[in-house]
Amino acid sequence: MALLNLASQRTTERTGRAAVAAVAAMIGVAFAGSTLLTPLYVVYKDQFGFSQITLTLVYGAYVLGNLLALLFFGHLSDRLGRRRTTLPAMAIAILSALVFLFADGVAWLYAGRILSGVSIGIATGTGTAWLAELIGRKDKTLATATATSVNFLGLAISALIAGILAQYAPWPLQLPFIIYIVALVVVTGLICWTHETVAHPRGFRGISLRPNVSVPQEIRGEFIAPAVTGFGAMALVGFFAAIGPTMLAQDLHVTNHAVAGALFFQLAIIVAATILLTQSVPSRTAMLVGLGLMIPSVILVVWAQVLASMGLFIAATACCAVSAALGYRGSLQVVNQIAPEQHRASVVSSYFICGFSGNALPVIGIGAISTMASAVIADMAFAALIVVFALAALAMRVIYKK
Repeated sequence: MALLNLASQRTTERTGRAAVAAVAAMIGVAFAGSTLLTPLYVVYKDQFGFSQITLTLVYGAYVLGNLLALLFFGHLSDRLGRRRTTLPAMAIAILSALVFLFADGVAWLYAGRILSGVSIGIATGTGTAWLAELIGRKDKTLATATATSVNFLGLAISALIAGILAQYAPWPLQLPFIIYIVALVVVTGLICWTHETVAHPRGFRGISLRPNVSVPQEIRGEFIAPAVTGFGAMALVGFFAAIGPTMLAQDLHVTNHAVAGALFFQLAIIVAATILLTQSVPSRTAMLVGLGLMIPSVILVVWAQVLASMGLFIAATACCAVSAALGYRGSLQVVNQIAPEQHRASVVSSYFICGFSGNALPVIGIGAISTMASAVIADMAFAALIVVFALAALAMRVIYKK
């Protein structure tokens, strides 16, 4: 009997690890769709003949999909179950990749980005809550570190592969999406067999699709600081994902698409490594250190642009990566800690609304300012915005310190 119990326990542990791996892979692959275009924007810009403001609008279009998903569908997995919410998200991601695969104009890029935003928005809140439940409700630190690190691993690998393919392989605007569709199909198959953690999933009857941000009143004050931190951290990532390749080409005169992909790979891989290596750092401490580093990080970016220094730009990228990692991991972990169990997906989705808005809206602002003034002035305005948000988040943390 003891041997049977031990064998059963080991089987359960293996099943649990497989489930965690499948959900983690889903999060990574979902986010990969966000930066698969990073080294391709310059190629699209040349091929379709659009302006810098259009480029930033195409990049930021997915925030519309994010907001639609998180506002209207972010709470559904608490009711329907994690698996039944994730599978449609994967189907939408596949549809998005198909749109990019056959794109022959700017309208296709907008449509693909919006669909990508919807899929990522649904998968993010659901996957993060799912991981927290699979790993264990008492170990939110590991769950958060896993979710955030695989997120950036997906971003890093997709940008690097797309850059290499765009520079050295045939069909630069098709081959990356063919590979991505295969990865999505494989992950969808794994999710079909992954353990459901919602004890009693309910049906679609009676579901309300009214916007549901759902941050309970008792945690709203404490929610502000991590939400603002998430906005700032993801704004740094968005800057490098959308503006980085153009900055390399125009200001540093580096036109190699593989280098553009490698630069974002550096950013994202440092973010993932920092998240994993700083798990022992308390969440609130990580959040505060990340906020503090945002200020010198954006100053370094502008300085590198003014001096047209590749070495300084690489250093600025690393500094931004550490800041974004600590700010993102710390703030998301704080949100996981303060969220009531019965509203976890809704609260996490509310946090990601702030994060995704930060990832796209400042980038659109940079594009608009750069059409009226120089790129350096636009980036200075971005730096000033990040400084303001960092100081605001620090102030809110002091006010609501517990």
